[in-house]
Amino acid sequence: MAGLSTLLIHADDGVSDHVTDVAPPINVSTTFRYDNDNLVLPEGDCDGYATEGAPVYSREGHPNSNRCGSILSHALNGYAVAYNSGLSAFGAALTHYNPKRLFIGQSYHGCHKLADIWVRNYGLLKLGLDEIEERAQPGDMVHIESPMNPYGTAVDIEEYVSKGHKKGAIVMIDSTFAPPPLQNAWEFGVDILMHSCTKYLGGHSDLLGGVLVVKDKAVFRQLVADRIYLGTNIANLDSYLLIRSLRTLELRVMKQSDTATKLVAYLKQHISEFSDVLSEIRHTSLQQEEFVKKQLAGGHTPVFSIMLKTVDQCRELPKKLKFFHHATSFGGVESLIEWRALSDPEIEKTLVRVSVGCEDHNDLINDLANALRYLQTQVTN
Repeated sequence: MAGLSTLLIHADDGVSDHVTDVAPPINVSTTFRYDNDNLVLPEGDCDGYATEGAPVYSREGHPNSNRCGSILSHALNGYAVAYNSGLSAFGAALTHYNPKRLFIGQSYHGCHKLADIWVRNYGLLKLGLDEIEERAQPGDMVHIESPMNPYGTAVDIEEYVSKGHKKGAIVMIDSTFAPPPLQNAWEFGVDILMHSCTKYLGGHSDLLGGVLVVKDKAVFRQLVADRIYLGTNIANLDSYLLIRSLRTLELRVMKQSDTATKLVAYLKQHISEFSDVLSEIRHTSLQQEEFVKKQLAGGHTPVFSIMLKTVDQCRELPKKLKFFHHATSFGGVESLIEWRALSDPEIEKTLVRVSVGCEDHNDLINDLANALRYLQTQVTN
């Protein structure tokens, strides 16, 4: 098989869209002309038809969503179904598997809130990961996120896969914090892979998207059929932007991973200089468990978190930075910093999440160090 960088650039070469452009055009049409010389009635339901035939209606499929599916399938090593957001992907998994119990730990708060709707409307039981062995039954779902949002720390994937499979449960992983080539979650036995394409796969803070990846083609076809009527296909412009972004995924992610690891190492080495400001640093590179090295064989996540001493310091730190935008989300080429409690009311009030971009690592180190040093002087003075 070709390497990741090659697949990201050429995996959609064989996808027919009747154009010869090297860079795919932006398709804004919602409907497409039938080929009057080749009118064939679908056999039964149009299950999977939107990804396999000529486009008919963009809610079902369109040229660039088909290209996205091809690239994502090759890059993520399975049958990929693209959605209009990461939460749509998570909702599609709940719809398809329809579990009676969902075992979920620390993960994106939006997934918890969506699951709460299922709790309210359909009687879903939402339980903790520590309850799998005692309460899981066949057909239940285990949802893990590794590395975890917003901390940037990893959990043992194989441990939860083993616990879930012993009880007959489906195990899904949100691997958004560790896109290719950092982590290959399939190696640890998961049943379904999820990414928010808005983050590293998109990489430029300008699109919304999500993806589910499975190994079973029958499940893939059902997910596609469900997506048609859920109305959650990835949009035309977002597809175009995602294709553009996927071409440089490996280049971006490897630089971001390397820079984040250097930045965390600097903070860890100099933490005593900021003793009245910085209380803790969390990142996969600081974890000592053996499974971390095995799971993140390609490099550490470009996201880490720091705990400050006071809420006021969380409010002030972003104001003193030049190269970090104070904004939510992560995964873009620009570095972001977020006082996380502004968007996640249930997180620790003094946690600050850092998303490392593609800037020069020395510039980012100096910028963050200067800001922390300023806050330190405010305390000592």
